[in-house]
Amino acid sequence: MSPVSCYLLVFISVLSLSRVTEGQTAPVIFYPFGSVAGDTVNISTEDEISQLIDLWSPFVFFGRAYNRTYVNSNGDLTFNQPSSEYISQPFPINGSKDIIAPLWTDIDVSVNGIISYQQYSTGSVLTRATQDINQYFPGLNFMAIWVLVATWDRVAYHYHSGTETSFQVVLISGSDLSFILMNYGDCAATHNIVQAGYDTINSMAYFAIPGSNNGNFMPNLKNSTNVNVPGRWAFRVDGGTHQNSLQENVIGIQMRVTSFSDLRDSANIETVIEKLQQELIKYGLPNSVKLNLRRVQKTQP
Repeated sequence: MSPVSCYLLVFISVLSLSRVTEGQTAPVIFYPFGSVAGDTVNISTEDEISQLIDLWSPFVFFGRAYNRTYVNSNGDLTFNQPSSEYISQPFPINGSKDIIAPLWTDIDVSVNGIISYQQYSTGSVLTRATQDINQYFPGLNFMAIWVLVATWDRVAYHYHSGTETSFQVVLISGSDLSFILMNYGDCAATHNIVQAGYDTINSMAYFAIPGSNNGNFMPNLKNSTNVNVPGRWAFRVDGGTHQNSLQENVIGIQMRVTSFSDLRDSANIETVIEKLQQELIKYGLPNSVKLNLRRVQKTQP
């Protein structure tokens, strides 16, 4: 039996899909950091963890309220225990810990770069956080009461001394709502294993920034976004309803598929669509991606 070639016109509906603007640099999106902001600076050694940070206000992460956190040198925050893991794992991990990872990879600040953090409960940072969240998640009438800013400023990758990569994560809470912002400046490419996003215990909720498991994609982070602000990703993470209900993006693509099965049969085409969806999620698209088949056209091999 000869294989049959078909053209599939598939419409992909994706929530929180990145928009990349070629040639456009990220704006000044970082929250205040460094000595001018009164930050606490992490010890400048490789694979180091921060001291236990007692949070001034509980932070709810997908149903679990945390009163402490750790800012780990390899580009992530953990809650119940610190982490010195420098080999990142692709999300979802289906593991035993909650993790927020603006850029989880092998980072070495013993030569260059500073990791610092600061909490806020009053002042202009709370005003800015309130404005940002209400812009990205309208209708919540949100007011920030607490913010934690953690910044990796011009840090180097291990085995890539001299490189400079800058990124930041902002935790924001108010009432029973929690949000995170991930901000990206100039990021160097790397051969190290990388991952950006977040994951939860048993991966009940997770998100991987598209392309962030590829070290060569790192320079593009400052142009990627899900809120139409280059270099910024925003997520609601308390676990309430309508999580991350950002603008839906619909993309039409045409592809040629060769199969021994008759793809005009609905059961066969459903199998193909399901496998395609799994591959898209595997390579970084959110698990909310949906595929809808518009048309199948049989062609001669």
